[in-house]
Amino acid sequence: MELFFAELFERDILKLKDELNAFETELNIWAVPPGISNSAGNLTLHLIGNLNHFVGATLGNTGYVRTRELEFSTKNVSRTQLLADIDQTIVVVKNTLSALTQEQLGAQFPFEIFGQHSTTFYLTHFYGHIAYHLGQINYLRRILEA
Repeated sequence: MELFFAELFERDILKLKDELNAFETELNIWAVPPGISNSAGNLTLHLIGNLNHFVGATLGNTGYVRTRELEFSTKNVSRTQLLADIDQTIVVVKNTLSALTQEQLGAQFPFEIFGQHSTTFYLTHFYGHIAYHLGQINYLRRILEA
């Protein structure tokens, strides 16, 4: 099961790179249409922070320290830097998830977010979180560059 999670997470994090690369105009990564709260860039920073915190630091003991507020307030990071940060996140997530044992997957997650649940429950939740924001980024790109 460890490889299952590692494979799925890597697949969709790579899709995040594809979405950022699909922006014809780099400035649109940071554009926010009327009625929308977050740019594709901020959603990307949020996913990077979330994965490095909950997978890397919590399960992989990487020492990553998350500053969630900066994920939404930081602006105009270059596409090149975002892509490099995503590449680093892929390594962290793959290494962490590939090393988890069946026992660890079945064990209670190290801290409670939505109640006391297994690590498998939370990894499934985090995978859905990626897919949710990935869809938002795709839609933002299509709206902004129609």
